[in-house]
Amino acid sequence: MRSTKRNWAFKVRKWVLLGLSLSVPVFACSVPLLCQQTPVVAELGTNPVMLQETASPTVGQKADGQTPGNIRGRVVDQSGANITGAIVTLTREGQSSSQEVESDEEGQFFFFNIDPGAFQLTITSEGLASQTVSGSVKAGETCVVPQVTLVVATQVTEVRVGLPPAELAELQIEDQEKQRAFGFVPNFYVSYVGDAAPLSPRLKFRLAWKSASDPVTLAGVGFLAGIDQAADRWGAYGQGVQGYAKRYGATYADVFGATFLGGAVLPSLLKQDPRYFYKGTGSKLSRILYAISNSVICKGDNGRWQPNYSNVLGSFGAAGIANLYYPAADRRGAASVVSTALIRLGETSLAAILQELVFPRFSPKRSARGQSQP
Repeated sequence: MRSTKRNWAFKVRKWVLLGLSLSVPVFACSVPLLCQQTPVVAELGTNPVMLQETASPTVGQKADGQTPGNIRGRVVDQSGANITGAIVTLTREGQSSSQEVESDEEGQFFFFNIDPGAFQLTITSEGLASQTVSGSVKAGETCVVPQVTLVVATQVTEVRVGLPPAELAELQIEDQEKQRAFGFVPNFYVSYVGDAAPLSPRLKFRLAWKSASDPVTLAGVGFLAGIDQAADRWGAYGQGVQGYAKRYGATYADVFGATFLGGAVLPSLLKQDPRYFYKGTGSKLSRILYAISNSVICKGDNGRWQPNYSNVLGSFGAAGIANLYYPAADRRGAASVVSTALIRLGETSLAAILQELVFPRFSPKRSARGQSQP
């Protein structure tokens, strides 16, 4: 009977001592997980806390006078249920080896006899997304890390929803046909989308017709014809309404021929893009050089840069055709063709500079549909 009473007394004493040890006030560690010197209770909270360890014969003191510490924590799922068997891996900076434990049936894990210093915990469990916790353990203390909640790992599948290239090109051309500098000057042949969809031959001819038949283009031809008549260019045409009409026809034929040869026919045959692709970045000099080079370099329908055969051959072709309908007195053979073609190439370079440096500021409806770069 006396032995039984002693056993009960010993058990009661042990539980009382345990209860007292758990009733010590809690003080949270400062972030990041730095242990406080004040004794704290071994309860899991939202902040890491430290437990001041009592002397134990199982905990040895290091030669440098530092006593190892401990680390503990709990792993739960989104519902708050304990996770059993979660793998908790402890790593230390400057150490290639690591320690690994599993959480028990209450979701708790422990690391004992840990050298003081910073540590990192990686918690994993099958079917759940892993979590990483960092902290620091001090000599002779137990660092209680915040409760770790593992959520269900979701597989993210990236789905790109886009239009087929032909439909995207159709929409981009519709937008380009609305581009006008200063609100009225046609600016159809510039793309503000660096990786714009390639144009089909139909769209190339559509863009050429849109440019050649635009009212502003027709008015501009009329203005040039008036200047030519005032300067008595192509004197064989004479003056008056008839002379003006002939000059208007010759000037429009120049514009129409160059636009369709260099912007539709040859680009369709050679699979090249007749548009100017806006650069918009870099120094002003680099942008000017880029614009000037557009007369002899262009993008192919495959998106690669290549010699601009369409513009060069189109300029010479249009000059050659023009030499057929100019008045006989103004036809100078090959010399006239070459000079006219070179002037045309110079005009396209000047137009590219305006499209690069001037027109973007005054084109409120410039298209950026499908743009993937600034």
